[in-house]
Amino acid sequence: MGWLDRIPLAPLVVAALLLGLAPFVPEPHLLEKLRMLSQGTLQKPIDIFDLLFHAAPTVVLILKLVRMGRQTTRR
Repeated sequence: MGWLDRIPLAPLVVAALLLGLAPFVPEPHLLEKLRMLSQGTLQKPIDIFDLLFHAAPTVVLILKLVRMGRQTTRR
């Protein structure tokens, strides 16, 4: 997972916020797609792609933060 260590934290946070909250009006796509997933209506391929696209930076950010936390506790 060395590739994760090479990603700078600040741009990753910005990307996660921007893609996670875009579009800002009327409702962020990520919230809309997560609601569709919980209701069982996330069925169209474009909606699934949209969920993955908007959630990817947040998932990578979480992985990086977990990895950073584990490296800190090992020292």
